[in-house]
Amino acid sequence: MKKQLVIVLVLLILTSSLFAAGKEEVQGGMEYPKKAITMIVPYGAGGTTDLTGRQLAIQLEKHLGESITVINQGGASGSIGARTVLNANPDGYTVFFTAESLGTQRVMGLSEMSYDDFIPIMVTVNDPKVIVVNKNSKYNTLKDLVDDIMNRPGKVKMSYTGPGGSGHVQALIYNKLGLDMALTAYPGGADCILAVLGDQVEFTNSNFSTVTGYLESGDLKLLGISANDRIASYPEVPTLAEILPGSEKYLGNPFTPLSLLVDKDVPSEVIEILGAAARKATKESGWIEYVANNSLEKLYEKYTTENEMRQFFSDWESLVSWMLYDSGAAKISPEKFGIKKLSY
Repeated sequence: MKKQLVIVLVLLILTSSLFAAGKEEVQGGMEYPKKAITMIVPYGAGGTTDLTGRQLAIQLEKHLGESITVINQGGASGSIGARTVLNANPDGYTVFFTAESLGTQRVMGLSEMSYDDFIPIMVTVNDPKVIVVNKNSKYNTLKDLVDDIMNRPGKVKMSYTGPGGSGHVQALIYNKLGLDMALTAYPGGADCILAVLGDQVEFTNSNFSTVTGYLESGDLKLLGISANDRIASYPEVPTLAEILPGSEKYLGNPFTPLSLLVDKDVPSEVIEILGAAARKATKESGWIEYVANNSLEKLYEKYTTENEMRQFFSDWESLVSWMLYDSGAAKISPEKFGIKKLSY
């Protein structure tokens, strides 16, 4: 009995030591973290932002020595969750994992918040946009679809999640390239896919991670990648850039960048610890496998410093905000917020 008790005590000591290994001292002797961290995801459960945020949280825990609780707080295109983070104590115990909506909330009239209200810990990944149709669709290639849209302007139906979303931005790019579709809005990305499965529309632009199951089951056909580069898991599927010359300048932009952010008033010492932990998290086998299985673009390898991340946000906001405003989708001119119109 004594021997078993000794073994249990040793295990407890080892576990405690390992769990505390990720903790570091910040200036003034304050230990961070010393309690659980909350990660706010400003969208519903099950989407690409939620799934990626939860995977990142799992890996971050290994290097921070404290648990991370993921809370979904959807609504108003991500602005409700963003406000929750800014209303919290800026001590590093409330972090924000968000998609791109933070870059369009101002021009869409949803909030006064932007990336400027936060400090980037890491721009993590981009979930590629792909073009899918029903398994019984008459379209067997991307060229089939593009040709039909050109021959029947305003007739081919595409589902999307409404004004300001990444699917809408994709449609605006198509418009710039001479393609005119009949857009049908649905509440969310899952609804857009169901519309394709139910033959309510001809096609949709989805994040790749949300359609992999349908592709594996054969319920959907993958016609193309809305980007400049093909994806590793479907190397035979062409990109839209290959079909539509001149689209490269638009399609090179990551349209669903997912980022880990904190309130801009969080202490710099805490930011350094979070950044170091995030970099270590991307080296974990679980993270590497998740990224590979979902063909996610590794933005964290392209934008490694705070200045590089901020420049990425600025360029992204310029391209998308002006595209939304010029099309009449955005309510407010980007000029009001000092967003310069870059030439592409």
